[in-house]
Amino acid sequence: MRIATLALLTSVLVSPALAADLDYGVLRGADDDYVSTAPLIDWSGFYVGGHGGYSSAALGFNNAFQPIVANALRNTVAEIEMGASQYLATRATHSGGASYGVFAGINYQFEDVVAGLEADYTYFGRSGSSFDRIARFRITNDGFLTTVALNGQASTEIEDYGTVRGRLGYAFGNLLPFFTGGLAVGRATVSDTVSVQNYAYDNAAYTANQTGGTTTYIKNYGYSSFSQTNPPGSIPAPGTLYGATKKVTVVGLAVGGGIEYAITSNFLLRGEYQYVLFNDFQGHKAELNTVRGGAAIKF
Repeated sequence: MRIATLALLTSVLVSPALAADLDYGVLRGADDDYVSTAPLIDWSGFYVGGHGGYSSAALGFNNAFQPIVANALRNTVAEIEMGASQYLATRATHSGGASYGVFAGINYQFEDVVAGLEADYTYFGRSGSSFDRIARFRITNDGFLTTVALNGQASTEIEDYGTVRGRLGYAFGNLLPFFTGGLAVGRATVSDTVSVQNYAYDNAAYTANQTGGTTTYIKNYGYSSFSQTNPPGSIPAPGTLYGATKKVTVVGLAVGGGIEYAITSNFLLRGEYQYVLFNDFQGHKAELNTVRGGAAIKF
């Protein structure tokens, strides 16, 4: 009985000790092998940074020359009979180059949804131009051989612009795809000028002088040097320049999207696309497409 009792007590006491000594590392791994869960990025907060990229501007000029010529030749046969203000035409053009600037904003995170407000400034400093020239002549109802010569130039320079936009994104840990949209305000320089020459001589009197040997005075206008014996060889006066160059403020809409990556909770990288469409200004049009990258510090 003593031996049986001692054997039972020994087995009860020793079994837990042996169980404690068993190596379960194969099943659960060593303590040093535990990998802690990566901390989630908190996208909330204020941030400021810089950006740079490439912008392409599509520039249009509507019919910028028409009102200039119509005003310059108002109450003349060149406009009334010949419709000279319809001669010139403008053509859209493109201009592209580097653009750069700064941005700042604030984010609010609601679980995985991130909403915020951002403002940016972009320097562009590119311009585009449209040229056209034409000359027409005809014998008008007053019997004059009337000539109109026009040389027009229209240009637009987008100096810089800024936007204020809302942002909405969805966070995948360190990655934040986002969409953005809002208002844009920019500064532009527009120029619309036309050199106008309008000259004529009395073709009936000239013809009479040639056929009848008469010396009828040939009325004329618009010449710096006129020859009574050889009107076609006379020298027209230089063109008069009409139009103006103006600095204007332009407004429009801005939309876009991109991806932001948080290297740390306080250092962010981004790539984005932005489209800006300005309202018509002084008969001109402009829209910008920009692809750019940026970096920011979040506080």
